[in-house]
Amino acid sequence: MEINNQNLYKKVIELLNQARQSVVQTINNTMAMTYFEIGKMIVEEEQNGNEKAEYGKRVLKELSKKLVTEFGKGFSETNL
Repeated sequence: MEINNQNLYKKVIELLNQARQSVVQTINNTMAMTYFEIGKMIVEEEQNGNEKAEYGKRVLKELSKKLVTEFGKGFSETNL
């Protein structure tokens, strides 16, 4: 079946593209907030209420191993 009304086709395509863009933006915002919260949790765990962390990388090393096993290579110590 051929669409005779090009205007309708263009509107539908535009709506679908807007919806896709909205989904991408929502996902990006959600992931940015998630990574921010992860970073905050790491800092709070490492510092344990102190101004600076005493033992530093031990927490990151352990957390990295577990997250890489669960989610893949995007959670290296460096990335965390």
